[in-house]
Amino acid sequence: MTIPFNIFLVGPMGAGKSTIGKRLAHNLATRFLDSDREIEKRTGVDIPLIFELEGESGFRLREAQVIDELTQENGIILATGGGSVLMPDNRKYLVQRGKVVYLHTTVAQQIKRTRRDQNRPLLQTADPKKKLQELFDIRDPIYRELADIIIDTDGRAIHSVCHEIIEHLHLKMQS
Repeated sequence: MTIPFNIFLVGPMGAGKSTIGKRLAHNLATRFLDSDREIEKRTGVDIPLIFELEGESGFRLREAQVIDELTQENGIILATGGGSVLMPDNRKYLVQRGKVVYLHTTVAQQIKRTRRDQNRPLLQTADPKKKLQELFDIRDPIYRELADIIIDTDGRAIHSVCHEIIEHLHLKMQS
């Protein structure tokens, strides 16, 4: 099945973009891509090493190139990195090339979902909760501005979130 447009998932780390994106793609019988995984595949190293070697700015440049390329695909579901919306070109590509779904979650939920994840460079700090709150305060207004729909993911089952996205976008599931 080909969906009639791209679906771009945005939101903070721990919102469920990759998990929900995979299930949504399965339900709609279409392709799922993850911008972070694509960067890792292309570079042959993980995101923390890119941050270590090139800093956040080097990572963001790689991310911008990948998002430009991936958003030109047709009928895909793309999970973006939480900070991808910081670059104006990325915001433009997301809005112009598909439907943007903001997967909203609270900082408290982010802490629960990311506390054991060592693959999140921005959380390698003495106070991850403070860092998540700072990121949320900056990025939440941007996510909201870009979003065609906003879905709360706190305390929800994956299938419920997927169903709500499908309903909002008026898509038919493959039987």
